[in-house]
Amino acid sequence: MVSMAVPDAVRVLERDLRGIFGSRLRSLAIYGPHGDAHGAHGAGHGRAARSIATLALVESMTLDDLRSAARRIEAWHDAGLATPLIVSTGELERSLDVFPLELSAILADHVVVFGDDRLASLVVDPADVRRACEVQARSHLLHLREGFLETRGRADALSVLILQSAPAFAALVSSLARLDRQKPADVAAAARHVERMLGAAGVDAATNGVTSEVVKLVHARDLASADAERLFAPYIAIVEKLVNYVDGWSRR
Repeated sequence: MVSMAVPDAVRVLERDLRGIFGSRLRSLAIYGPHGDAHGAHGAGHGRAARSIATLALVESMTLDDLRSAARRIEAWHDAGLATPLIVSTGELERSLDVFPLELSAILADHVVVFGDDRLASLVVDPADVRRACEVQARSHLLHLREGFLETRGRADALSVLILQSAPAFAALVSSLARLDRQKPADVAAAARHVERMLGAAGVDAATNGVTSEVVKLVHARDLASADAERLFAPYIAIVEKLVNYVDGWSRR
């Protein structure tokens, strides 16, 4: 049983999936930022401001099952649902070491609305999370360096680079917070945790504060050239610090 008011759209999804998979549907969960999932009832009456992410665990699936689901996808989207993640139970367990960041996020923040909580018994190895975080951090650093060269020194291009990189940086910050066994309410809280972490490592406050500043740009449409030129040096310095941090991370 769940102690939340399940959005109408999720109940419709549950009905549809049970119609497709029958007894092979083992559980359905909402995960991530639930939007209107906690206490709202109107998600089924139009597209929600933030799509609700769901995970369906099934015993097995066929191409015909996927065809049936594909015919309903437009209605699900119109109701405010993201495309559901449909995974077989055995496949999920075997994927923990392949998608440690994505699955650890789901395991840490999900609400079961149908069936048993099969996710409760799953654990992602912290070593797999650390390795994935290092790949994420090093890739971001390389992207920033390459992108800076491609700006050819133009401040307007630098603004675009920072804005386009902000979502990936926010994802990195959230991953690092989870690596430290934190469960931040949102990416802003994750950024504050990372700033405390870097502060304890001796990073000065002026440089450190750029973490939250860049995260706030995730939904920004523009960034003044002067602000871009001010931000970039401490931004890339922070990413370098994060690479070093995750490279030397050990479970405490």
